[in-house]
Amino acid sequence: KIWSGSRGLCLRTLEGHDNGLLSAEFSPSGQQAVTASYDVTSRIFDCASGRCLQVLQGHGGTIFSASFSPDGGLVVTASADRTARVWDSNTGCHLTTLQGHSDLVSCGHFSPDGEKIVTASHDGTAKIWDSGSGEVLATLEGHRGCVTYAMFA
Repeated sequence: KIWSGSRGLCLRTLEGHDNGLLSAEFSPSGQQAVTASYDVTSRIFDCASGRCLQVLQGHGGTIFSASFSPDGGLVVTASADRTARVWDSNTGCHLTTLQGHSDLVSCGHFSPDGEKIVTASHDGTAKIWDSGSGEVLATLEGHRGCVTYAMFA
């Protein structure tokens, strides 16, 4: 649901998932929202109409998070299948898979310039990736347990 924070009213219900949501995030323009779900899909919705614009399918497990790139043209999803995926938000096409974690990937976020992605994983690491090529640029190790969240400053 999309709520008015000032009035406490439900403005729109976003329908289409077959199971519960784990995250929802607005696009930089505020015109779209992307969701992540236990139903192994991520969906992009038009906020004004509530219409589902794209269904992002291809992960092999629950999707824990979905985030837009700074320009809104891409989405990164993070999944229990130990991968993150990059998608074209306009077409819904899968562009690249970020493989290298040995346990579930709990989140993924773009850098402010959109050139990099950081992922967090229950394998105890965070990784920084090139958002275009999918190449691992750095692995951040040394945590004693799961890394559940990471983002750029």
